[in-house]
Amino acid sequence: MSKKCELTGRTVQFGNNVSHAMNKTRRRFLPNIQSTSLWSDALSQNIRFRVTAYGLRCVEHNGGLDTYLQKTKDEKLSTSAIRVKRRIKTALAKAAA
Repeated sequence: MSKKCELTGRTVQFGNNVSHAMNKTRRRFLPNIQSTSLWSDALSQNIRFRVTAYGLRCVEHNGGLDTYLQKTKDEKLSTSAIRVKRRIKTALAKAAA
């Protein structure tokens, strides 16, 4: 599995371990990815995502999964998140009609 957040696009970062003697060795900074299910009000169901802790905070800050996906550009989202975004959009259009 890839170490990438499905909602925010956060991925592995690289840097150096620096010792007291200033020796530098490469290291990886892994994102804090959690497997979680988020509730969609428009679809009335839980949807499973692999999301970073930062991504969960972004979803809560925007008022839920539906509003977060509507505000986020498709370039940031994974393919499964884009599919869910389309399903939410059609469900909201049917509810409005």
